[in-house]
Amino acid sequence: MLRRDAFRLPPHPASVPLARTRVRDHLSAWGQTADHGALDDTVLLVSELATNAILHGLVVEREFEVAVTVLADGSCFVEVSDESPSEPELRTADAWEDESGRGMRLLDAVAEAWGVWRRGRYGKTVWALVRG
Repeated sequence: MLRRDAFRLPPHPASVPLARTRVRDHLSAWGQTADHGALDDTVLLVSELATNAILHGLVVEREFEVAVTVLADGSCFVEVSDESPSEPELRTADAWEDESGRGMRLLDAVAEAWGVWRRGRYGKTVWALVRG
């Protein structure tokens, strides 16, 4: 059985902790715990993808969307949609002090699989699968 929650948030830095809380609450309500399942990794990836949507997603006037689905095997499927047509890049941070350039590397390391769906003129959805 699948359990899905989707919500929209404004393009503001305060939306990132709100996204984390909503996803953690949803996953916890459906049996995910820190000891078992994909809870912490999923929340971490939502944080990274929401931050990318705010910083790079061209959501100046509109909201971005976050969706998380708990799959029957305990895995989690995350989607973050924004209006930008440009795909995220695996970059390398130049120095230890750099505050950007690590998010997609983290996604690549933590997710079982990830990718990008084009939404035509409506931007893109970055998705990730986290095994439970």
